Amino acid sequence: MEDLAGAGSGKSEATENFPVALRLLAPGRRAAVLAFYRQARAADDIADDPALAPEEKIRRLDAMAAERIASPHLTQLFQAFRQDATKSRYRDWSELLLYCRFSAVPVGRFLLDLHGESREAQVSSDALCAALQVLNHLQDCGDDFRQLDRVYLPLAWIEAEGAMVDELLGSRASPALRRVFDRTLERVAELLIQARPLGRRIVDRRLRLQAEVTVAVAGRLAAKLRRRDPLARRVRLSRLDYAWVCLVGTARWLVRR
Repeated sequence: MEDLAGAGSGKSEATENFPVALRLLAPGRRAAVLAFYRQARAADDIADDPALAPEEKIRRLDAMAAERIASPHLTQLFQAFRQDATKSRYRDWSELLLYCRFSAVPVGRFLLDLHGESREAQVSSDALCAALQVLNHLQDCGDDFRQLDRVYLPLAWIEAEGAMVDELLGSRASPALRRVFDRTLERVAELLIQARPLGRRIVDRRLRLQAEVTVAVAGRLAAKLRRRDPLARRVRLSRLDYAWVCLVGTARWLVRR
């Protein structure tokens, strides 16, 4: 339910769109989440380091995995980090969702397992994590291409809309590229519909509240990306936005108690 692996290299816990250890979680569990986060962040920084060759990234990731991995969820995340080291294009939406299956979905499942939740919540959690990951890709689409030659937008959609990958170097999106963004956001909206029942499928009250707030965060960010151009300026939530999503998430939580 959080975007650990999707954030760009060099971000701290304080600058994440989707903070990984909200104070809503019980202190003991929060510590476990932060430990998970730090391992994922260290690996992500290797995968996103533009100064390292792909072979060196893989070598370092393999060495880190051999020393530290103690969770099947981290094992899956490391698979995504290795993929980031060598793969820079995605043919279609299905291929991108498969990437999200390893780069984002394990985070939500880790949180669910940590809280002893049932498998009933997994489908909605998986959809939320994938939505958060794709939103992060849209936020960073210009920097990802400029710094890492990495494009997460489906190439089939870029071609179908008459856009070109090199347009990601621009300071604003062309009409064709804007259509690609909107097409991507339409699929994110479908994922968020699947994610909406997550709160009522979670038993733990603290985690349920965090889930409701996170769904609201994703919806708010998707709406801002509809209105704003991520090439002109990184689209992010303001403090007022965060206050609003906390209010919305809490209201949904109270209704479902």
